[in-house]
Amino acid sequence: MSIYRVIDKLETYVYEGTWLPFGMRILSQERLVEFIEKLRSTLPDEVGRAKVIATNKDRVIRDAQEKAQQIVSEAVTAQAEAIDQTDIMRQARTTAEIVLREAEEKSRRIRQGADVYAAQILSELEARLATALGSVKKGQEALAPRAEPAALAADPLAEAAAKSKRLAFDAQADTAALESVEIK
Repeated sequence: MSIYRVIDKLETYVYEGTWLPFGMRILSQERLVEFIEKLRSTLPDEVGRAKVIATNKDRVIRDAQEKAQQIVSEAVTAQAEAIDQTDIMRQARTTAEIVLREAEEKSRRIRQGADVYAAQILSELEARLATALGSVKKGQEALAPRAEPAALAADPLAEAAAKSKRLAFDAQADTAALESVEIK
């Protein structure tokens, strides 16, 4: 069921309520809560995803529930005090719009904060990896032969064996350096 259909049913229910003097109507609190639950269950998926991202989602939900309860309480009080029904509905809609805008803004700020945090962590990881790679290169340069002995230069088989040993050692050093980098 779409959220618009639930809103239409709620509106119809309000207009079909029992009339009282002074233009007031009697509405069932249980029925109103039922409509609110239906509205809540048909909210778009984006709202749910924003809740997952939010680190303070419990507080936002609690605030929204308190504000919703406050709106319901204000509507009941307004009926008891014989305030015009259209004024109550106008106030409830205004308050609901404000609550929705505040929730969307909080969700946007939380998403931005999560993005900034992720970018910061990735930058720190990049810096650590660059440091580790620099250490590996310095180690390789330190281990590189400075001058070939004349005997090795004359024997191609000995030269190939020495080169193979250097490559194997360099590969081990690269593996050890990457394993020593901690990702936090």
